[in-house]
Parts: sequence; C-alpha cells; structure tokens
Amino acid sequence: MPSLSVPAPRCLQKPLVVPHRHMFGPGPSNVPPRILEAGANPVIGHMHPEIFEIMSDIKSGIQYMFQTQNKMTLAVSGTGHTAMECAIFNTVEPGDSVLVVVNGIWGERAAEMAERIGAKVNTIVAPPGGYITNADIEKALSKHRPALFFLAHGESSTGVLHPLDGIGQLCHKYNCLFLVDSVASIGGSPLYMDQQEIDILYSGSQKVLNAPPGTAPISFSERACQKVFNRRTKPVSFFLDLNWLANYWGCDGKPTRVYHHTGPVTAFYSLRESLAVFAEEGLENSWERHQTVAEYFHAGLESMGLKLFVKEKQARLPTVTTIVAPYGYDWKEITSYIMKTHNLEISGGLGPSVGLVLRVGLMGCNSTKANVDMVLAALRDALKHCHRSKV
Repeated sequence: MPSLSVPAPRCLQKPLVVPHRHMFGPGPSNVPPRILEAGANPVIGHMHPEIFEIMSDIKSGIQYMFQTQNKMTLAVSGTGHTAMECAIFNTVEPGDSVLVVVNGIWGERAAEMAERIGAKVNTIVAPPGGYITNADIEKALSKHRPALFFLAHGESSTGVLHPLDGIGQLCHKYNCLFLVDSVASIGGSPLYMDQQEIDILYSGSQKVLNAPPGTAPISFSERACQKVFNRRTKPVSFFLDLNWLANYWGCDGKPTRVYHHTGPVTAFYSLRESLAVFAEEGLENSWERHQTVAEYFHAGLESMGLKLFVKEKQARLPTVTTIVAPYGYDWKEITSYIMKTHNLEISGGLGPSVGLVLRVGLMGCNSTKANVDMVLAALRDALKHCHRSKV
C-alpha cells in the first residue's frame, strides 16, 4: 500500500479565528446573535418532517416579505446569483427574446446568463446613477417583443432604486414576464409583488434579512408557472429545475416529496429566524426605518462636502448609498484605512461604477443612526489622514 504523499496541513492544526467587523459594505451585513444561534441548532435530515415544517415557515415569511400569495414560493440553496439563474433558466428557452435594463452590474450579469443559454438578448442602458422611464421601457417592449423583461429594483453597484409602478402592466400588455432582482432592496424599500404584477421576484439572505449568505428567496406567479411548466425543452440546470424544487418545497400539491438535493438545513434555520425577526418588526416599520436612516446619512455626507452619486432623491436606494469618490484621493486607500483603523468595511464601486464611487450598506440591524455616525466619523478621519493629490 503506497504511503501518503500529501501530509496533513499545518494550518489546520491552528484554531479558527474570525475577527468581528462592522460590515457596512453592500453585503453581507452583520448577523445578530439570535440568528447565529438559530444556525447552531443540531443538524437533522433534509427530508425529515421537522425540516419540512421549517421550510413551510420560510415560505410564509417570504410571502409576507414579498407581499405575494404565490404558491410557488421557496428559497433556493445558494446566493442571489443562484436565484437569478433559477429565474432565467426556468423561464427562458433557446431562441427566446429577453429584454434587460442595465442600470449597473446586475443587469449585465442577467444579460450574460440569458445569452449563455441561447436567448436573443437586447438591453436598455440607463445613464450612470439613473433609471429608465416607463415610456422608454414600453418602446423597447413594443420593438423587441420579449418573453422576459429583467430589472434590478435595488442596483447595489450604483445605488439606484428603480421605480416599479406600471412596469408589470406594460409587460403583460406585450405578453411578457416581469422578472425583478430585489437582493439589495427587499425589506428596505416598498415592494408589492402581486399588486405591482411582478411575475418572478428573488432576493438574498445576507442583506436586510441579516442571515448568513447561502439561501435565496424566490417566487413565481401563476403566469410565470404556465411558461415554466409548458416548456419545449428541459431547463439547462438540473439543480435549479423548478419541477424538482417545487416538489422539494411542497409547492406542487403532490402528497410525497422526492429527494432532489441535500438542502442546507442549518442555513434554513438561520433564514427562518431572520424572517421571524423581520416579521416582528413589521414590513412597513422596516421600510420607514431604512428610509429615515438613509436620509440622515445623506444629510451627514453632504454636510461634509461629499456628493451623492444618485442625484434624484427618489431614486436613491435606502440600503446601499453610493458616494462620489472624493476628488484627489485613491478610493482603495480610503477603504483600506477605514478597515485597518476603524475595523469597518465599506467598499469601492463594482462593475460600471468601479473607480467612481464609495459604497456604504446599512441594512437590517445595521440600519441605525448610531452606525451612520460611526461611518461619518470614519470617513472624516480617512479624508484627514489619507494622501490627497494636489494635481
């Protein structure tokens, strides 16, 4: 029998050490002790009746958060990207026309995902820090006649909160499904899935919900289900096939559930507890708190002479604020200094906003005026001590 050629790694002989940080970037956000403790409960089987009961609680919590009565409501095992692919892979077939609003990186990602599975993708590109009007959306719908229209409600790369009212009705006028990414906005800004005629809505666990990354709420309308369950071809992903997921989550009305994948049971515990915390505060109270704290933060930034990237107040995402990168400074030096000196994470831009902005996320339990004061003090300190070019 041959000897081992790879020894046990020395690094694993050391205890795990994870620092505590103020997670004030665009996500993940800090996880409160109550939710961490929920995730530390004993592992049980992913097909046990107790897990099915927890999954049922999660479904009810998502329906409340999304303001929907859709039966096809569940949480995908994975992050927000997984839910984005689940939505696109199940509703789009090769040759379908897909229309995407690009108001930041998430529109870019959605377009690429649709292109990879053979869709004919057209885009409407918003100006930096801006959004697309309903009139322009209708022109594009009329021109391209897509099967699916994608929009990021809260675009965390640019800090834009895109208006939703009236778009669902326009999509249905042109026989098109309306897909909305609410990863950065859900729970922090008003959204009504059923009333706003959204066909597919998804989010993530790690932002306003303050749960660890790894589960992604998603819901499909009856109209969307008609498209999904009458496809000519199977979805490209077995893991994300809604036929299987619907059964695992008890959404298909069948008396028995068949093994599809091993659900992340401890992540389900955390998600269930985060939805309970959210329900205790109340949806409208959460919306109001995030808006109030955001306005307090914006006023503080402007009093320091800093500029907000999104000019129109109504289009500013309450959960993730984009600050125009201060002139003469290296944004990387600012974020590094704040991390090192204040143990606080903020970030630079992402995708089309790289080099243009600093991003600060105050989501869920992190959305407080005390945390705003902490961020403002850290920014003042950084601007005082970081190098500023005179050129």
